Amino acid sequence: MSFQITTVYPDGRQETRMATPEEVAQREADLIAFEADRVAREAAIAEAEAKRASARAKLAALGLDDAELKAMGL
Repeated sequence: MSFQITTVYPDGRQETRMATPEEVAQREADLIAFEADRVAREAAIAEAEAKRASARAKLAALGLDDAELKAMGL
């Protein structure tokens, strides 16, 4: 994978160059880390939703109705 880097200076001029191998490696590492963080966030959201559904089901089994569960924010 290769890509170009464009630097824009305050005076408006631009300079474009090819990325160095180190910059390419860093970008690839950043993309891998970003994807791992995204997957972890999605897993945390799914786990929280599952726990909320479980809590709602347990409280409903104890006799709370939908209005009471909604009043509790569930």
